[in-house]
Amino acid sequence: MTLLREAIGDSLRRARLAQHRTLREVSTSARVSLGYLSEVERGRKEASSELLAAICEALDVPLSRVLWDVSTIMAGADGSAPREPALTGPAAEREPDAAEPAPADTEPAATASAAAEQGAKIGIAEDTRIVIPAPRAEMLVLVKGM
Repeated sequence: MTLLREAIGDSLRRARLAQHRTLREVSTSARVSLGYLSEVERGRKEASSELLAAICEALDVPLSRVLWDVSTIMAGADGSAPREPALTGPAAEREPDAAEPAPADTEPAATASAAAEQGAKIGIAEDTRIVIPAPRAEMLVLVKGM
């Protein structure tokens, strides 16, 4: 079983090593003792939210990215497949596989009616709006078309 503090430490260490930085550089920048940062990275100490924010700032890595990485590590350790971030509101109550993408050759009108039918099947009223936040640059994945 992977502990949360171990997953956080693993994520922080990978971020630091990817930047080819030493523990000393990051500890100085984060104003954390070298020994304590080492303990956090090895999963021996729990980092407070303030300490975690300071380390992330020193690494110039968003805290949200570290937490996303940690959730992926934890999901893999649990044997479950990593998923997108949880939704809130009515959309969160839908089944995970409820909506499948429409085939590429489907016309927009057909896609809209199919989506409305699918929404009706899972109990979403026709006038319900589902708001999807715009992605941030660090979350985008570029895929080359064929």
